[in-house]
Amino acid sequence: MELVFVRHGEGEHTEKPDRLHTLHPALTLRGESQARELQGTWPLSSEDLLIVSPTLRTLQTAERWSESIPCRRVVSPALGPRMFPQKKEWKTLPCDRTLRKDQVWADFPGFQLTDEQWEEGINEIPEKEFEDVASELIHWCKQQGKDRVFVVTHDGTMTAYKQWLDGKTLTRKDFPKETGWIRVKV
Repeated sequence: MELVFVRHGEGEHTEKPDRLHTLHPALTLRGESQARELQGTWPLSSEDLLIVSPTLRTLQTAERWSESIPCRRVVSPALGPRMFPQKKEWKTLPCDRTLRKDQVWADFPGFQLTDEQWEEGINEIPEKEFEDVASELIHWCKQQGKDRVFVVTHDGTMTAYKQWLDGKTLTRKDFPKETGWIRVKV
């Protein structure tokens, strides 16, 4: 199976770094455009599975990308956000707080929700716990019977998954840009 990790479009918090304390930043106009451009880069079909992190900007990216495509869309807290690298002294910034389940249900009714990790998320959990969560997500993805699964998430989350899957040490320099992507075989 191939996982295609895609970073969300430009968010209000990345447009201006002083906005990292913005709770639930949305996509900017540029981010909306980037998300729609994914339709040409990675055209989706009704057979595709799109798994999304529970933040406003990732959900908006997935929504714009999959406009008018009846693909399966699932929201999973196992997809972040996640700080990278992990530092015990770092705390989750407001821009990286996830939406509550009821917010996702209300604002994104075309998305299914998973049950795991909604309370604490994966941003600050220790590496071993992250590996367990990641392993469960990969196992679940394999059970879906798809050759390829698309994942909309965050730069730190993408890098954490890639490092765990490939077993190679990565740094913040390995972060993809907005709507950048990485492919990983599992």
